[in-house]
Amino acid sequence: MANTTRQGTETQIPVDTTHHRNFGFWWRVLFGILLVLLGMMLGGGGAWLIALGGSGYYLIAGLALIAAGALTIRGSIGGFWLYLVTWLGTLGWAYWEVSLDGWGLVPRVVAPSMLLVLMLLTIPALRRRPSQRSPRSRTVTAAALLAVFGTGTALVAAAPNVAKPSTPPPRRSQSTAALKASADWPVYGGSNAATRYSPLDQITPDNVGRLEKVWVYRSGDMPTGRSNLENTPLKVGNQLISCTATNTLVSLDPATGEEIWRYDPKVSADAIFYGATCRGVAYYKIPDIELSDDAPGHACAERIIEGTMDARLIAVNAKTGEPCAGFGDNGSVDLNRGIGQTVPGWYAVGSPPTIVRGIAVVGARVRDGQAEDAPSGVIRGYDAVTGELAWAWDMGHPDWTGAPPDGEVYTRGTPNMWTMAAADEDLGYVYLPLGNSSVDYYGGNRADYENEYSSSLVAIDVTTGKPLWRFQTVHYDLWDYDLGSQPTLVDLPTESGTVPAVILPSKQGQIYALDRRTGESLFPVEERDVPGGGVEPENLSKTQPYSGYAHLDQPALTEKDMWGMSPLDQLWCRIQFHRANYEGEYTPPSADKPFIQYPGALGGSNWGGVAVDPKRGVLIANYNDMPNYTQLIPRAKADAMGLKPISEGGVAAGGGEGGPQAGSPYAIHINSGWRTPIGMPCSQPPYGHIRAIDLKSGETLWDQPFGTAEENGPFGIPSLLPFTIGLPNNGGPLVTAGGLVFIAATTDNDFRAIDIETGEVVWHDKLPAGGQATPVTYKVDDRQYIAIAPGGHHFMGTDVGDYIIAYALP
Repeated sequence: MANTTRQGTETQIPVDTTHHRNFGFWWRVLFGILLVLLGMMLGGGGAWLIALGGSGYYLIAGLALIAAGALTIRGSIGGFWLYLVTWLGTLGWAYWEVSLDGWGLVPRVVAPSMLLVLMLLTIPALRRRPSQRSPRSRTVTAAALLAVFGTGTALVAAAPNVAKPSTPPPRRSQSTAALKASADWPVYGGSNAATRYSPLDQITPDNVGRLEKVWVYRSGDMPTGRSNLENTPLKVGNQLISCTATNTLVSLDPATGEEIWRYDPKVSADAIFYGATCRGVAYYKIPDIELSDDAPGHACAERIIEGTMDARLIAVNAKTGEPCAGFGDNGSVDLNRGIGQTVPGWYAVGSPPTIVRGIAVVGARVRDGQAEDAPSGVIRGYDAVTGELAWAWDMGHPDWTGAPPDGEVYTRGTPNMWTMAAADEDLGYVYLPLGNSSVDYYGGNRADYENEYSSSLVAIDVTTGKPLWRFQTVHYDLWDYDLGSQPTLVDLPTESGTVPAVILPSKQGQIYALDRRTGESLFPVEERDVPGGGVEPENLSKTQPYSGYAHLDQPALTEKDMWGMSPLDQLWCRIQFHRANYEGEYTPPSADKPFIQYPGALGGSNWGGVAVDPKRGVLIANYNDMPNYTQLIPRAKADAMGLKPISEGGVAAGGGEGGPQAGSPYAIHINSGWRTPIGMPCSQPPYGHIRAIDLKSGETLWDQPFGTAEENGPFGIPSLLPFTIGLPNNGGPLVTAGGLVFIAATTDNDFRAIDIETGEVVWHDKLPAGGQATPVTYKVDDRQYIAIAPGGHHFMGTDVGDYIIAYALP
């Protein structure tokens, strides 16, 4: 009961402090217990890390937290002082490891600073009389709060960490003789040279800020399963022609987005095993000289040719969308002929054919990680008018020129071409970026010809289908470093004159410049020694090729590169790092423990390829910088786990997570994102960049992380933080004569315009779905449009959509 005391005319009523004392008591006890628990986890994990050869910080910090927690529970002010010393030590250690790198400081400093704030709130409970706080105590509290605030401010200021060149690179000039860019967009890469360049210059860095959305089209085709559309429309004449996630063809008015026609080839949902993909279609116009004849197919003088997920090649009238009756069987060719055993989803076409000299050159996607006895990677050429097979290149049967003999099939399990080819019409050469044999992470059963052509760029003569030369980017590839990027043809200026060249990006980050007539490198290629060991030490190549032209790969990982959102998950990643084998990007696959693959199988460069501004002489490349955490699984264990290929009714993981690899001694498990238990990446940002490269020399002009943290965060919850972090990206850049790079690709759903001279983002717009697609530009009635098909990507974790969106100046 409270007492009242009479003093003059005033009555003072003392405050009952019982409640405050009880609250303070429980607060300090609970907070002290929290510190002890955190200390035990840090200390225990820290001891494990030391045993693995890692940093001693976590053990020291863990013991300090346990002691600070015990003192706090007892009500001793020593708990505060010990924690403050620990926090200051943490700041010093963090600075020693990563200096002032904002993203590097996040897991090291943010959570400890938040605990310091809670400790400050505990100070009153650490004194016998809460009301008798000394000025010194208030000063210490204020100083600590200022320190926390200052730390947070510094992190916010440093987080974007975007370095810009002090002066813009000089403008450059180059011949455009071989590039054949036009104001339309009649081929997937802008032209068969695949420069992704447009001569249109109405939109510039000065006026792009006024760019506005002028129409939005929705196809209505939203697959119920996985989808990764990756589509780039074509602009031909007065039509914008595209395909949907399930291969339905649509023609739109390019100025309004109104649908003109559509054709549904009725692809079965069973064919969408990994994901619904249609990167694009091909346009072909029969030459006038042939139109004078009575050959079949002339009713379709202009036609759209598409490969489908159920392995058909279809042709429709570009004006009406009606099937071309004279092409194959009423407009369709069955690509499963000669393939042998397959099931829906195992053999599919997701990329457009490359048409040169009237021949449609077609490869196919063979589902990764399934079985050594997989469908063939045969490359075939079909007459673009009749659909007849002109030739087939089967590396296992180089003597075959067409379909297999009766009772035979194309050689099983050979390297395939799932991405896009490029072509030189004058030479009559088609440039094929090949993948791996059917089992990516074990090669002991491969034939010599598979090792010869795997992960190679192969030039073939389109008139005969015979290979002319090859250039291999990985010897005995056991890392899924297949060539996913479409090559780009340029006229490369050299000291001795202009050379017809092909630019070849790779997943491991090397960019090669080759003479496209001979395949010889125009810059030195160094064969460097690489690690041995793993499960195939006798088969591994002792060296791997490194380009003297340009490269996108980053320095090798160290323990300090491990990340997370707090010391706890960063500690977890450090332990995982030391538990794995890692000796650089060619660390051999292992079964006894995990191995780190860096760059991961996503790249480096992937199917988006590069873009080239021929007038400025600048090459633009977006790329990824993320590791995989991978381990081989012995066959007996894989069988016990029930891992079977889809041909035997198995349900293999999608998105690069691995597979049964039936027929080999090992299955494979791939942690393609290598994330912490709360869903954050284990490697430190940035995860994605975009770079400008001098086309002549291969020197870097500028390099920027791109993509913000807004749509990403722990447990998959968007952080809404607009800081540049550098995100994983899939999809290519578009370059215009107006001096802009247009690109989406990142997982924050942003569509950006970048000044090609400085690397500065000068415009952006939020897309309604993932922009894992390459944009196009075209002109209608003297107005330049920019269009993109944001279809989303299940593997990249972005929202799926059925959109095509066009932008223009007011």
